[in-house]
Amino acid sequence: MPVVPSRTRLISWWDAMKIYRHPRALTLFFMGFSAGLPLMLLFSSLSFWLREADVSRATIGFFSWIGLAYSVKWIWSPLVDRLPLPVLSQLLGRRRSWLLLSQIAIVAGLLGMAFTDPVLNLTRMALFAVLVAFSSATQDIVIDAFRIEAAEERLQAALAATYMFGYRLAMMVAGAGTLAIAARAAGDSTDYQQSAWMVAYLFMAGFMAVGIITTFVTREPEVKVETPKQEQRVTRWMAQKAHLPTPMVKVAGWFYGAVVCPFSDFFRRYRWHALLLLALISTYRISDIVMGIMANPFYVDLGFTKNEVATVTKIFGVIMTLMGVTLGGTLTMRYGVMKMLFTGAIATAMTNALFAVMSLVGNNVYWLALVVSADNLAAGIATSAFIAWMSSLTNVQYSATQYALFSSMMLLLPKFIAGFSGVMVDAVGYNYFFIFCALLGIPVLVLIWMASRFLETSQTT
Repeated sequence: MPVVPSRTRLISWWDAMKIYRHPRALTLFFMGFSAGLPLMLLFSSLSFWLREADVSRATIGFFSWIGLAYSVKWIWSPLVDRLPLPVLSQLLGRRRSWLLLSQIAIVAGLLGMAFTDPVLNLTRMALFAVLVAFSSATQDIVIDAFRIEAAEERLQAALAATYMFGYRLAMMVAGAGTLAIAARAAGDSTDYQQSAWMVAYLFMAGFMAVGIITTFVTREPEVKVETPKQEQRVTRWMAQKAHLPTPMVKVAGWFYGAVVCPFSDFFRRYRWHALLLLALISTYRISDIVMGIMANPFYVDLGFTKNEVATVTKIFGVIMTLMGVTLGGTLTMRYGVMKMLFTGAIATAMTNALFAVMSLVGNNVYWLALVVSADNLAAGIATSAFIAWMSSLTNVQYSATQYALFSSMMLLLPKFIAGFSGVMVDAVGYNYFFIFCALLGIPVLVLIWMASRFLETSQTT
């Protein structure tokens, strides 16, 4: 059975907090910012833009399927893990070279979106959004591997927290910031103006400089990569097949080591319980993601203005986000991952229920502030614990590929269901839709309990 780390003693609050002074924590903050920025520009802000452009809710829901790129990134993660880039890999190293390439592609996609009017060419908008999504997913693969390789296991909760700190801050900038800039660019006009959104997305493309600069100034992780037994066997196999064409043998050997070994290693370590762990990974964020696609269209349909949503999100959203990720990292260090996973799942379901209440209250800026605050606090706590837990499941020899599998599974089912969110709202209304999203959290609690029992048992065997 695998040995899974646990908190065998309750550490002090001071010891839990001072771990944020680690130098890698600052690096992960800026990388988190670079990772979080494209996400909101593809979903929340883009949903607001499309709805203001009079695109139907059903189409906006289907647009969210662009996010499936994050759910299938495990397909090309072995390339990112093992394939060197010409020139860049020699100059920057294995991780930073792929990081720079993906960031440049994100900027190109955002510029394309900025200069596209969805009213005139919705297809072109979708294509540029797909470019951003695939480039952003590639950036996530590299950053996740960088984080796992950059520090020992005991620091992963802190690195996850600082990563989420930057990630959620970027989400605020890309969410509230984009709306605020678009509102300012539109002036006193309340009509749809593509030029206002163009200015906003150009600003967001400029903010990607944070990630690009970080890529240049940070150090490449120093990881001693050992050759696992599985790859040693394929090396011997390649030697035995010397009579075959050399390119064929090399391709077969690379495929086995880069693609087969990472996945077989995970199932070898956890056996049939791997299915339980993957089930939890694939459903943990389902309640939050399915609900999130319709959040901004919900605000628009309630009659909130861009300035109201931006102001509330910028003030209350940022404050509660910072509190959430800080609490998430600290509480995970102090009480352990599984307890905080359970707490985060309950908090997420409860905040979705608040959206259902708000659908009855109507246009009330105080309720908007309450709901946004609670949603961001819960998300910060839950996600910090979730990232730390998934990181503990990886083998550092296959960090990029295995974590890409986990984070892909995390989004695949939720994003697929979220694609029908607009259809569900049209059919039953916002109130019952948000109640449905809250109820989605119940099976997650059962899976956390089952996974916790398995991991506790595995520690004693």
